[in-house]
Amino acid sequence: MKRVAVLMAQGYEEGETLTIVDLLRRANIECHTFGFGEEFVDGMHHIKVKADKVFNDEIKDYDVLVLPGGRPGGENLRKNDEVIQMVQYFNQQNKMIAAMCSGTIVLSDAQVINGKKVTGYTGYQEKLHGGIFVDRVVVYDQNIITSQGPATPYPFAFQIIEALGKDTTEMKERLMYNFAGGKS
Repeated sequence: MKRVAVLMAQGYEEGETLTIVDLLRRANIECHTFGFGEEFVDGMHHIKVKADKVFNDEIKDYDVLVLPGGRPGGENLRKNDEVIQMVQYFNQQNKMIAAMCSGTIVLSDAQVINGKKVTGYTGYQEKLHGGIFVDRVVVYDQNIITSQGPATPYPFAFQIIEALGKDTTEMKERLMYNFAGGKS
């Protein structure tokens, strides 16, 4: 079974992070959240959530690494050398790395997007050095999946699910995603 590790730094964007975890688990994909030391992680809007696990080398055994955004969540991920090293490890192993909103800046600092198409939050075309910025909701290039912001975790999570080989057609119908005008 494929496994996904979702990182939760202080100031994580609750809507992005929890929606991603929810959709992956609904798709029967093993998904764990990883925090950084404290049992409960305080989100951008001060919603405290208990991470499943503490960040450690166990993540190397996962198939996908997810970096949600948030303020200062994305910046806190970016400033963490161990996160940068983990992103580089995933890239070297050609494992999937998925980042959205301010989480995408970690990919730039880790230098894993050079020559790859990416997207990110409004104005991030100036921050995603080395990447080829594309103004789309979700961009999937090689082993990198990126998305724009707080309104985009549904198409982002669906892209991760599809990249792991699962069909999302029925799931989208059950969740009324297509009815609501969702586009992947």
